Amino acid sequence: MNKVNMSGTEGFWARIRAALGRNADAHVPAYGKAEIASNPNKKSRTAQRIDEEMRRAWTHCAERNVSLCVMALEMDGYVDYFAAYGRDMVEDMLATVEQLVTGLLPTEACHCLRNGRAGFTLVLPDMPALMARQLAGSMASAIRQAGLPNRESHAGQVTFSTGISVVNPRDKFDRAVLTAAAQAVAKAQRRGLARLEITDLRGQPEKRRKAA
Repeated sequence: MNKVNMSGTEGFWARIRAALGRNADAHVPAYGKAEIASNPNKKSRTAQRIDEEMRRAWTHCAERNVSLCVMALEMDGYVDYFAAYGRDMVEDMLATVEQLVTGLLPTEACHCLRNGRAGFTLVLPDMPALMARQLAGSMASAIRQAGLPNRESHAGQVTFSTGISVVNPRDKFDRAVLTAAAQAVAKAQRRGLARLEITDLRGQPEKRRKAA
């Protein structure tokens, strides 16, 4: 009898402890769990770095009333190159290109940042559009002279296409200049290998105000 009563009592308290345990778990914050990792609004580290550099450059140019150029470099035929050479070769090639590109930047205020699988975003404050075009030509020449092989390209070597957007920063930061550079490089790649496309955003806000 006593054994039966003791067993029943233990079972009762076991159920109570289990219920309390479940309630405690329900109130545990999800910090560090998959719920946070899957947050669609959380930026990647690369996106954060680009955003930070863009905001610094935007403020710098707005205060000095000078232009800001953004350059998007994107490897031509990345998918075929990756399939033929593999991840390690891709990373070695991109490291070489990054070193070449960084060595050509004219000032310490300019930055080259990895972006996407096989691309770079260059933030170029206080740089006229003509100078940015000349810089893009120098970079294309340096990559060509490096002779990085690519048997999947009819050029026989690695090439990058370039998209440039230029704006006169005013007021708060506008990400349209980044979007314009990405669209420009996509347009350049549709035209062929190692192509260049430039989008000039200067004066557009004034045009919109007059139209309104």
